[in-house]
Amino acid sequence: MTLDLSDPTILAAFGGGVVALILIGLILSLSSRLRDMTQAQARLTGGLAALTDAQHRSEAQVGTALGDNAARTAETLGNLQARLAAIDVAQANIERLSGDVLGLQDILSNKQTRGAFGEIQLRDLVGKALAPDAFAWQAQLTNGRRADCLIHMPDPPGPLVIDAKFPLEAYEAMIAAPGDARAVTAFRASVRTHIRAIADRYIIPGETAEGACLFLPSEAIYAELHANHAEVVREGFAARVWIVSPTTCMATLNTLRAILKDHRMREQAGDIRRALAALGRDVELIVERAAKLEIHFDQARRDVEGIATAAERAGKRAERLDTFDFSEDPERPKLAPVIRRG
Repeated sequence: MTLDLSDPTILAAFGGGVVALILIGLILSLSSRLRDMTQAQARLTGGLAALTDAQHRSEAQVGTALGDNAARTAETLGNLQARLAAIDVAQANIERLSGDVLGLQDILSNKQTRGAFGEIQLRDLVGKALAPDAFAWQAQLTNGRRADCLIHMPDPPGPLVIDAKFPLEAYEAMIAAPGDARAVTAFRASVRTHIRAIADRYIIPGETAEGACLFLPSEAIYAELHANHAEVVREGFAARVWIVSPTTCMATLNTLRAILKDHRMREQAGDIRRALAALGRDVELIVERAAKLEIHFDQARRDVEGIATAAERAGKRAERLDTFDFSEDPERPKLAPVIRRG
């Protein structure tokens, strides 16, 4: 069968079929795209849900991390604040210590205040070691000199002088210039000058002890003398001037305290002997009076025994009177009545 394409009906039918096919293709294509879009939307919805969950988890983690960081930051800030407070306290202590050091430097830079510093140290040591009546401060001697401290020692050895000296300038100059022979010589000369001054001023025959003490209020200077300047120490021994530091001075004072205690005990020995003699006489009187009292007790005992014997006889007679027959006996003489007087 041959189609007549010139027939309008056939052409219309053919065109309608083509259009239908095109529509069906479009519908099928749209359906496929719709399915794809639905699937894509479903995937997108799932992705959005997963993204939302992930976002929530991320927000939770971020919140937790921020909270932990905030807590750690607060703790760190608290520790930092405490450390800053400790640093402030340490800074204040350092400033106060610096002020004390500057004050000490001011004291040591002046000879008069330096001497007073040594005397204060000496006063503290002596006051701790000895009784108040065992020493005197700034005691005047017969030569007009005043001793920093005079220990009232018995004779012998006699009153002992302790004088505080502080050759700080010469010592610092020697330390500042190690190996400088002139500084060493100046330091030794300064100490020798102090030794001679003490020997000349404070060792007075018949008034003070045959020696005196030079008190150095610095262990460093004392150690330097004994370690590197032994000849100066020996010169002090020869002049009967003994160099002492705060440590050795306390040991010396403890020895002097023992000597003073022994001397006072010997001074009181006579009083103790007299007291013992008086006590012996009192004991003899007590023994004598006890013997007399024993005699009195013995006499009293005999008197009591006599009273007891008389009482016993009186009791026996009373018993006989209880059994006595008071009937009239013509042969028995009558007793005259007893008349009691006033």
